[in-house]
Amino acid sequence: MQARRKAVIKLAGEQLLLLALTFMMLYPLLWMVAGSFKDNGTIFTTAHSLLPNRLDFSSYIEGWKGFGGVTFATFFLNSTIITLLSTFGSVASSALIAYGFARIRFRWKKVWFVCMMLTMMLPFEIIMVPQYVMFNWFGWIDTYWPLILPTLFGTPFFIFLIMQFIRTLPHEMDEAAKIDGCGKFAIFSRIIVPLIVPAMMTCAIFSFYWRWDDFMGPLLYLNKPQLYPVSLGLKMFSDPDSITNWSALFAMSTLSVVPVFVVFFLFQRYIVEGISTSGLKG
Repeated sequence: MQARRKAVIKLAGEQLLLLALTFMMLYPLLWMVAGSFKDNGTIFTTAHSLLPNRLDFSSYIEGWKGFGGVTFATFFLNSTIITLLSTFGSVASSALIAYGFARIRFRWKKVWFVCMMLTMMLPFEIIMVPQYVMFNWFGWIDTYWPLILPTLFGTPFFIFLIMQFIRTLPHEMDEAAKIDGCGKFAIFSRIIVPLIVPAMMTCAIFSFYWRWDDFMGPLLYLNKPQLYPVSLGLKMFSDPDSITNWSALFAMSTLSVVPVFVVFFLFQRYIVEGISTSGLKG
């Protein structure tokens, strides 16, 4: 009986500790959500309280109006276009490249794989200037091409993740498909792709997060407010030369994290399944 009581006390202590750590991690987000319902002049004077005196939705209405005739609906639409196209391009191209590395024999395969893995160590700041010069020479500034086109050539982290997943699949399936007359692309599209959906969904979720939150890329290549994604739209609320509308900024920031939470809660099982299975072999 005493042992059971100790186990219950230990479990309760662990749960309380986890709840305290969870609250500490979520506190900045909760503070931002609470600030979105406060008056702009009382956000920092009542910063110690997460509960506003009254629910004021005027900051959401004011923030949604945007700037210069460009509403926040435009910013959300731009972010959606960039995120969906770049995510699809990144996952599809990475899956195809991963299949090549995992299943197809070709000359200098290991050398190309090492070169691909080395690119994961390159910070974005190193390739930022050469990329900008190249895209400027193409005349693609103030377009979405610099943000979408590079994703069509694969993402090293996704290639490695999907390749490890493909290595867990038996080669006998490929041999059986070859006997039935399937070529390499048919094997990939009909046999491999349906089996690597968890890994591809994991990559899609990560890509969605990265592209939705991307700030530096749009800041470099987009100059027209009509083309701004949400990340640059939020920046427009902060004006160092005048008064920053913090309540509207927090309101639109709160709305901007809603798609991220929705995607996470709908597809979180794919994250665990895709990452855990990718490390079983190879």
